[in-house]
Amino acid sequence: MTTSPPPADPATPRRVLVLTHTGRAEAREVALEVIKALTGHDLVVRLLAHEAADLGLAPGQDPALEVLDPGGEEAGAGVGCEITLVIGGDGSILRAAEITQGSGTPIIGVNLGHVGFLAEAETDDVASTIEALVHRRYTVEDRLALDVRVVHDGAQVASTFAVNEASIEKASRERMIEVVLEIDDRPLSRWGCDGVVIATPTGSTAYNFSAGGPVVWPQVEALCVVPLSAHALFARPLVVAPTSVVAVEVLARTDGTGVLWCDGRRMVDLPAGARIEVRRGEHPVRLARLHQAPFTDRLVAKFGLPVEGWRGAAERRRPGIAGSTGGAVR
Repeated sequence: MTTSPPPADPATPRRVLVLTHTGRAEAREVALEVIKALTGHDLVVRLLAHEAADLGLAPGQDPALEVLDPGGEEAGAGVGCEITLVIGGDGSILRAAEITQGSGTPIIGVNLGHVGFLAEAETDDVASTIEALVHRRYTVEDRLALDVRVVHDGAQVASTFAVNEASIEKASRERMIEVVLEIDDRPLSRWGCDGVVIATPTGSTAYNFSAGGPVVWPQVEALCVVPLSAHALFARPLVVAPTSVVAVEVLARTDGTGVLWCDGRRMVDLPAGARIEVRRGEHPVRLARLHQAPFTDRLVAKFGLPVEGWRGAAERRRPGIAGSTGGAVR
């Protein structure tokens, strides 16, 4: 679902949460440029304490800067903010999703990574991105996320979420894990394997794609299930309904233990006998968009796909689409 941002309340200061991959010099430079531009337009910029320190910004030095208490919870950083601006790569955007998951604050990324599939802008688009945020010329796209639950010996031992994927993997290189896959309370198949990836459409171009799973357009709500190096006749990627509950049981007799990774950021050890349940998340991840280009164009641009020779119908050809008049694909 795509919506426009709600009208601003003149009585309430407009706040932007800025999150930066401060380990990179380029990101720090871009962040300082962004902060200066936003505060120059009378927006309040909120920063995490350790990132402010990395940027050389101290609490209280500018009334338009709001540096959070270093002892506070990051999870509440997005509360009261109009949008979250992320300066980094896809990993930084996944971190932003973790921080803003409870507040529902939309996220927009300026890409400093390699592919930057989740990012909306590149570093040379910073000025136009700031202008769009100041004048609220963006839309918000709700993307399906995952709620993930781990049960062992009848008790819940972990609960988390994922934007891209939940991956159940073997813990040791030399041993496989043996699992049973269940869809909607019914067993489907048992595999000795390296693991199983359960991905969202957003994550279909990440681990799911690398493991041989399908690319799913964001408008399609579904869950992808991809076994990893499974020793079985029936071990093909699956696409199931967004209402389905996917469960993976690590068999008690398996020789190896497993590990659960969510978005490559949150890890849970899986002993033999553990059960992992994955379902559509209660809260979507909210991505701000400046451009309404088709997802096909994003695939072509981000993966550098060869489209030379495409002609298409003359009435459909327009500047900015690969194979038309040579404009860049966004």
